[in-house]
Amino acid sequence: MTTVLICDDRRSVREGLTRVMSAVPGVSRIDCVAHGDELLARFSRQAVDVVLVGTQRAVPTGVEATRRLVSAHPQANVIVFGAPDDAGSIAAAIAGGARGYLRWDASRPELVAALAHTLASTAVPAPRQPSDPGVQLTERELQVLRGMSQGKSNGQIGRELYLSEDTVKTHARRLFRKLGVRDRAQAVAHGFRRGLVS
Repeated sequence: MTTVLICDDRRSVREGLTRVMSAVPGVSRIDCVAHGDELLARFSRQAVDVVLVGTQRAVPTGVEATRRLVSAHPQANVIVFGAPDDAGSIAAAIAGGARGYLRWDASRPELVAALAHTLASTAVPAPRQPSDPGVQLTERELQVLRGMSQGKSNGQIGRELYLSEDTVKTHARRLFRKLGVRDRAQAVAHGFRRGLVS
């Protein structure tokens, strides 16, 4: 049976995730905390199988909580959850030791898969894996990925690279396909894990 600890400063999010997680087969206990200090104290008293930590652009506590927890307890299995366009926070949490991430709107099957992968291999793969794990991105695709990791829009990336926004979108679609991801957040998280961006 799997024990889960949810950390988010919004009560409505904690309650909503608890309702969803309680319906996931195999989950035996769900606890909640609101802040990073509570997370560290609770995990130190009683370790759990999986920790879900929320990230928000305006409140960097989720990223910092992840970093502090993994630093103190390297065995902690942390999954961050956030908006798909919040690539910066998600990437920072991955860099800080999170095993993977989920979108706010993750379905129950996605939650089940994330928990299973985390417990089985201590890593949450992207929903679609690249057919060739050793695939190489072009220099232009890497430049676009780096721009995404810095939270820049397609227009901003295009202006810096002297490309049209449509051309940037084309490069983005290609790198998504090569990496086997669906959106910016997944691409940036994957890039951090593979050391393509820093």
